[in-house]
Amino acid sequence: MSDTQIKRFYLDYYLLFICSCLLIMGFIIVTSSSLHLGDKMLNHDYMYYPIKQLTHIILGLCTAIVVTFIPLRLWEIMGPWLFIFGLALLVFILIPGMGIKVKGSIRWMSVAGLRIQVSEIVKFISVVYMAGYVTRHQEDVQQSTYGLVKPLLLFSVACVLLLLEPDFGSAVVILVIAMGIMYLSGARLWQFLIIIAVVAVLAMLLVYFSPYRWARVTGFIDPWADAQNTGFQLVQALISFGRGEVFGVGLGSGIQKLFYLPEAHTDFLFSVLAEELGLIGVTSIIALFSWLIWHAFALAVKAEQVESPFAAFIAYGLGIWFGFQSFVNMGVNMGILPTKGLTLPLMSYGGGSMIVMCAAMALLFRVHSEVKQKQIKMSQGQV
Repeated sequence: MSDTQIKRFYLDYYLLFICSCLLIMGFIIVTSSSLHLGDKMLNHDYMYYPIKQLTHIILGLCTAIVVTFIPLRLWEIMGPWLFIFGLALLVFILIPGMGIKVKGSIRWMSVAGLRIQVSEIVKFISVVYMAGYVTRHQEDVQQSTYGLVKPLLLFSVACVLLLLEPDFGSAVVILVIAMGIMYLSGARLWQFLIIIAVVAVLAMLLVYFSPYRWARVTGFIDPWADAQNTGFQLVQALISFGRGEVFGVGLGSGIQKLFYLPEAHTDFLFSVLAEELGLIGVTSIIALFSWLIWHAFALAVKAEQVESPFAAFIAYGLGIWFGFQSFVNMGVNMGILPTKGLTLPLMSYGGGSMIVMCAAMALLFRVHSEVKQKQIKMSQGQV
């Protein structure tokens, strides 16, 4: 086999199928859940949100194409600088007049008219940075407490900045990404459990001493006790699931999205899907995300087998990120977790989120291609 054949880009058709299904299903449900918003709130422009979301998807796919051309070695070199850049962005949006305030939180910045949530960029950077860190310092992470704690000190700075926005959910996600990658790199179990315990206690204290977070927890425990206030979102989401039953009420026929269910096209998109497509639709989406996570971990194992640790930890990190965030979003919608504003990856409405998620999937495509190239080289005895 020639060098040209070895160096060519190898497309992951399984991953392509999964991502295509999630993007298409997401666009369909976003369209169904947002037509009435454009009609009643934007001068009868009922196609406003679907067209915007289609634009987001196109921009995301264009970004993904660019990302696939960037070698993993370059991402590994850029990791520390990207993390500094991410911290700078978090500081930037907290400067008065720089960030965009929505519903009491300053989480967004505007780039060429596109509103981007900075925390989504930081999640992507966190995967790249941690994958590079454990690749360079795997022995320290496995044998030294300091090697385990050092990157978490940097992540604690990012978490403090996120909490100032405030964005508790994203802070939890980046910590889960960092700790998950460190555990899979071989961190000692007892040290890891101590860190988890410390983080869990700090998280509980943050919830307990924050009135609005505590209200979400109490509303989650018994949403029907205050169904018109703290429990409103969860009650409406549960009604959506109840109405959907097995086969759903039919695409476009749901009524909960009609100003009953808040954020129906973003955080609570899964509830709209449950009402209109029923148990069949819900289990299909869960199966797709499960397949995506399994596939990411399978790619990571293959990368380890061809001695590409950075590629392996990138795949592990992306699998952890998408797995945890999709689990939290679905759990909130189904009432098994307190309300938290995290989008459903590749499906929920949002420009910045869609672009970053597509870029993340492109990185996974790059992992597959480079692992395949190395497998071919090994089979020819070139490695």
